[in-house]
Amino acid sequence: MERHRQGVVSASGFTPFAALERRVRRIASGLETLGVGPRTCVALLMRNDVAFLEVSYAVMRLGAYAVPINWHFKGEEIAYILADCGARALFGHDDLLAAVAATLPPDLAVISVASPRQLLAAYEVAPVTAAIPGTVAYDAWLDTLTTEHHGPVQPAPMSMIYTSGTTGAPKGVRRRAPSSEQATGLNALRATIYGIRPGCRALVPGPLYHSAPNSYALNGGRIADLMVLMERFDPERLLAIIDAEAIDTAFMVPTMFIRLLKLPEAVRRRYDVSCLRHIIHAAAPCPPDVKAAMLKWFGPVIYEFYGGTETGPVSFATPEDALRKPGTVGRASPGALIRILDEDGNLVPQGAVGEVFSSYPVYPDFTYHNKDAKRAEVERDGFVTCGDIGYLDADGYLFICDRRRDMVISGGVNIYPAEIEAVLHSLEGVHDCAVFGIPDPDFGEALMAVVEPVAGAVLSPDAIRTHLSAHLADYKVPRTVEIRHGLPREDSGKIFKRRLRDPYWEGSGRRI
Repeated sequence: MERHRQGVVSASGFTPFAALERRVRRIASGLETLGVGPRTCVALLMRNDVAFLEVSYAVMRLGAYAVPINWHFKGEEIAYILADCGARALFGHDDLLAAVAATLPPDLAVISVASPRQLLAAYEVAPVTAAIPGTVAYDAWLDTLTTEHHGPVQPAPMSMIYTSGTTGAPKGVRRRAPSSEQATGLNALRATIYGIRPGCRALVPGPLYHSAPNSYALNGGRIADLMVLMERFDPERLLAIIDAEAIDTAFMVPTMFIRLLKLPEAVRRRYDVSCLRHIIHAAAPCPPDVKAAMLKWFGPVIYEFYGGTETGPVSFATPEDALRKPGTVGRASPGALIRILDEDGNLVPQGAVGEVFSSYPVYPDFTYHNKDAKRAEVERDGFVTCGDIGYLDADGYLFICDRRRDMVISGGVNIYPAEIEAVLHSLEGVHDCAVFGIPDPDFGEALMAVVEPVAGAVLSPDAIRTHLSAHLADYKVPRTVEIRHGLPREDSGKIFKRRLRDPYWEGSGRRI
């Protein structure tokens, strides 16, 4: 591998930045003919590949919103997002489109991107050999585009990421395009927190449909010397890429650390990681012993931020913070403010536990697409919450203790039990149910479902999982399903979920 090259490395091979920019201008021109313009939406159903970046950049160039869709979703989940955002077009890898073609809107412009062989091999997926009805091949579409977009570049909003809530209905986080002052602040923020700065050599091993990897890759791809998109995380291959490409910064999640630490010592020693300067992680709690082990191996290069799609990275922890304050997610990021509030919205005393709210003026304000009222539900006096419970110590360090809502984070992926419970209730014979997270050594949390059958009904865990698999992405199907009668209930009749959940966490030394 040539370390001096500048561009993007993905399953499609190496793409120089100059060639990428030419394609972006052509795609933007083509998108205009499809009615894409400021504040409209274009959906992406793609795994990590250079095409993801070039379509996103073209959409952003027009002041429109790129809407990445989790490719684990089933057809009905994808159809909901397409309808909710009013997508003018959908770009997708052909193997993913083939699986959901029957549920796609017939009047939607669908552009089919050929899945690279390396990507298919990584997921053990067979290539698509026949044209998908109702779609246009990406390369053929590009060949029809004879002009490049040279008009004024519109202010570029961030991607609109869909995140679910306690109601189970996905919500698109639509953020305004940054002002010039905010853009300057965001660049400084990304240099500090993400480690992205001119000339860096960056690696993204996580899926680009997630908020933080998406932001990391799209911003890094504009100023890095090299951006490497792993089509799928593999611990040894990650080490090999770091060594061969002299990677100095990367975005990771704690599950990746755990898998790296499970590699035999001989494998670890095979690769030189001394080029690393800044690894940022987020998305899920990192056990302090895992963080300490990674710092010992990689050196003082492991940083952490806490935040969400709505808030941005509102706290930041350095390697020194992690060692001095084990378990902390850091202090407020430059320009951010953090408040800990009680249930009535009052500030709690220092060290007391409450709900974490934050304000971050450098981040452009947001609303939930088509759901403005939902925005008000997460705000108090200009401060927004992700629903986490925590406290600030005497030195201003933030510690996260629990989640106010029932969201489960498994392997860095947010999963919302209400959505799963709604599908369970559609199964004949189910009287009531509860879905929650239980400890998992590799993924942090794993899903568990407890189902109470209707009197006289016969249900089996396998039948329940089969029903869920038909309607939901596989990662939303609980690993553990139990059939129980007489579930504990509050006075209101609602299932007392904490009584079901707590026994699994006793002795684990943590609550999330």
